Amino acid sequence: MKKSLLILSALMFTGCIKEMDQMIKTPELDSYLGSKGISSQQRNSLTKLSTSFVKSMEDLTPEQEYYIGRTVSANLFSRYKPYTNAKAQSYINQIGYQLSFASELPNTYGGYHFQILDSDEINAFAAPGGFVFITRGILRCAESEDAVAAIIAHEIAHITNRHGLRTIKSSRWGEMGSLLAIETTKRYTNENVATLVKTFEGSISDIMNTMVVNGYSRDYELEADQTAVKILEKSGYDPSAITKMLQKMEKKIQPGESGFASTHPSPSDRIEALNPSALSSKAAPVVRQKRFLVNLAKI
Repeated sequence: MKKSLLILSALMFTGCIKEMDQMIKTPELDSYLGSKGISSQQRNSLTKLSTSFVKSMEDLTPEQEYYIGRTVSANLFSRYKPYTNAKAQSYINQIGYQLSFASELPNTYGGYHFQILDSDEINAFAAPGGFVFITRGILRCAESEDAVAAIIAHEIAHITNRHGLRTIKSSRWGEMGSLLAIETTKRYTNENVATLVKTFEGSISDIMNTMVVNGYSRDYELEADQTAVKILEKSGYDPSAITKMLQKMEKKIQPGESGFASTHPSPSDRIEALNPSALSSKAAPVVRQKRFLVNLAKI
């Protein structure tokens, strides 16, 4: 029995979810598991488990993605207060909408939403469905509108690349895999399977909250930087602004502090991955810099 369950676990870990679901329902495997001492009731439990696992891994609809993002936003507002400067908020909205139109996902189910957070922490967040949050702290690092655009473009990139949803799935996968590994030495009962299913279904809001606190993986951050460069280019902003912004942030953040330092790869690491010498540079119109100073002078 232990060998049989290890085989099933291995199939899950190698990504053969649908194949496992199909295989576990075949007469051949059913007969094999029976020959190894696994009862009919236990085999039915395993079938239910695999079906639940497959169902949970299906792509979410844009509407579901939007409401997940709303849940994350509600959790975030329990940690940070929104900044109430109407002029600054309107300015950020204008830049954000312009950038979102230049992205590969110009429209979401509930539209894009941009919010400044009243925090000195240097950080920014992106939630599924089009929710972008940037702190006053990170905006103070910006010396131009192009730099602000680079911050927002990076967060939009997380959304267009669906990094939030991909993080949810990998988190669930890891939790389920850990439980399966524990259960390989036991006999599956309805109670054990129910525990696995319950754990797997979990609270999406809790998982998303963990994602925001811990940050995205290094690969996701670097991918978002590359996508942000494309968004900046398409929207008419300076693509090299993202490296300039990272250089400024590197001088501001302190190793080990909360915020950006704890949720992102080091700025120097990201700059190197972007290959600054390969990025084109555009001079910003004078009116753009004036607009930046007027709207964010007191941020």
